[in-house]
Amino acid sequence: MDIKDNTLGISWHDSACIPSLNPANIMDYFSEKSNPFYDRTCNNEIVKMQRLNPEQLNNMTGLEYILLHCQEPILYVVRKQHRHSSSQVTPLADYYIIAGVVYQAPDIGSVINSRILSAVHHIQGAFEKTQSYSRYQPSKGYWWDFKEQESADTKKKSKDKSKEEPSSVFQRQRVDVLLAELVKRYPPKIVSTAPVQQPTSDKPHDQPTEEQQTKVHSIEPKVEIKQEKPSEMNLANVGPTVTTQVTPSQTGVTVKSSVKPPSEKRPRLA
Repeated sequence: MDIKDNTLGISWHDSACIPSLNPANIMDYFSEKSNPFYDRTCNNEIVKMQRLNPEQLNNMTGLEYILLHCQEPILYVVRKQHRHSSSQVTPLADYYIIAGVVYQAPDIGSVINSRILSAVHHIQGAFEKTQSYSRYQPSKGYWWDFKEQESADTKKKSKDKSKEEPSSVFQRQRVDVLLAELVKRYPPKIVSTAPVQQPTSDKPHDQPTEEQQTKVHSIEPKVEIKQEKPSEMNLANVGPTVTTQVTPSQTGVTVKSSVKPPSEKRPRLA
């Protein structure tokens, strides 16, 4: 079969009519003049030109197209058949329309032929790959060498990866433009929170400030020296008494400490 006559690899569509397709007008869409799958010598064209009822096709003989299956809104199946009588027809080809694009359904012979060719191609590639690992030497004979071939393959793959770039400059700039357009179209929502005001106290001197707290550790000692009169009963324990009174600034804390110096020794009178 000539490549021009092979219609399995082509498709057809009309962009203007795709949105309005339905079971009532799908046959009119299929019978467009630009559709390469439609034969203008069929009975459908005669009925269309003479403006007859489409049911008249059952009483005619020859080539015709019918709507075989319908799955709205995306799938329609049209059959091409030859009518011999009102009850006897011979199917010739089937066409399926998916989203407005018309394709020819392959017959069983074309499917089997394609599968066999694909299998033979892969088998031949496997034999060629296996043959590349075989080695021969008159003294040793045949043997398999996988290491050299694997090292060569890894080097080749590393070179290919080094040549490949993750993305081009155009792609990166294009992505930035798309992201900027999306941000402009759908700006992010920013939740505004009211600032929290700290309560101010009417009596600022009630609580000690940081400076006052640091001044607690600075103590101003006050030393008072008191002299007691010596007692007639115990002259040995007579001595001045030293009293230390510590009053820290900015606080009402008072610390008193009494320290007695050692008693003076007086000579005894003979």
